[in-house]
This record gives sequence, structure tokens and C-alpha cells, in this order.
Amino acid sequence: MKKIRTPFFVVNPKSYLYGEESLQLALAADKLAEEYDVDIFFTAPFADLANIKSHTKNLKITAQHMDPLVPGRGMGFVLPESLKAVGVDAVFLNHAEHSLKLTDLVKAIKRAKELGIITIVCADSIEEAVAIAMLGPDILLCEPTDLIGTGKTSSFDYINETTSKIKEINKDILVMQAAGISSGEDVYQTIMHGADGTGATSGIINAPNRAKRLEEMIQAIVKAKNEK
Repeated sequence: MKKIRTPFFVVNPKSYLYGEESLQLALAADKLAEEYDVDIFFTAPFADLANIKSHTKNLKITAQHMDPLVPGRGMGFVLPESLKAVGVDAVFLNHAEHSLKLTDLVKAIKRAKELGIITIVCADSIEEAVAIAMLGPDILLCEPTDLIGTGKTSSFDYINETTSKIKEINKDILVMQAAGISSGEDVYQTIMHGADGTGATSGIINAPNRAKRLEEMIQAIVKAKNEK
């Protein structure tokens, strides 16, 4: 598994974009990843992942979920090997919109590790973040569920507390803070206050020019990196 360079950025259109629209945003992100030399993760619906992978060179292609299956039975579930086969680099697990039972999360993280797939595991409270840190995910996304999609970012106290508690348990876990990220300034402040990475959904999707908004955010990543 390649080392993740920090600060990183996650473009997460969820299911707002698919097909051609998803591909066009991915192509814009791909150019920015190369131009600014930043690690950019890009999520897409399962059916779009292979197409986006084949048209881009610099992105970490990211699935929105996977199930703790092994090849064989499992009709209707997402097989980790099928993601790996089309070039998926990373996977979200336990997002507020697709939460997992603890037993399934433990198994899914284990399966991802077996296949060299980067895990971005979500936690909606400091308590949950501390518990999940014990499982050793690659990236822990600390995002209070009630802030998702509101345009309100997590407080700097929350960012500092979650980051420090996670690093106390495992200093190798990268901490992502991404609630309510809407602008380059939000990105800059989040990284400057201790996050290893951030990302956005509605802040990009609702922008008049998505590619331009994304570039503003990536420029903020670079600015924070240079000033930290």
C-alpha cells in the first residue's frame, strides 16, 4: 500500500453525481492532483469506478462502501476483490449514511488490509472515534452527523480533541475532519488546526463552477501544507 501524503483531500460526490457528470469532475480532480502534487481521493457510485479509473492517472479511486465478503456466496453485496480488480485504491466504511455493526466493521477493515485497500472509517462522536481507533484504520473521519450537509464546520476544539485522542491510541492513523467544508478558507483552517486531511460534498456539488471550487480547495491544502 502506498503511503498517503498529507494533507490530503477527498472529493466525495456521494450519489449526487453519476455517469458523465461524475467522470467530468474526476477528470478535473485528476488534473489538480497532478498540477498541485496533492493526494486526492475521489469517490463514485460502484458502477462508475472502473470507468473513472481507466480515464484518470493521479487519483486514489475510492468506493463508498464494501462488505466483509470472500468470493463465493453473497448475492447483492459488494465483494472487496471486485473493487480491487477494477483498481480501487480506498474504501469508505461506516459512513453515517451506511453505518455498520461493529462485527461487520472489524471484518471489513481486516478484508481491506488483506487486499491493500486504504480504509477511511467514519465516526460521528469522539467516543466512537476512540473506539474505532483501536481497530487500526488508515484514515479516521471524525464527522458529527448533525453537521453533515449544513455548511457548518466542526469547532476547532472538536478537531483538536479528536485528533489528539486518536493519535494517543495510534499515531499512525491519519485524522480527517470534513464536516461542513464549503470553501478554501474552511479547508485551510481545518488543516491548520491539526487535521491530516479534509474533503467536501455539497461545498463542491452546489458551487456554480465545481472545478473552480475544487481548485480553490486544493490551493488551500497547498497553502496550509506550506505554512504548517
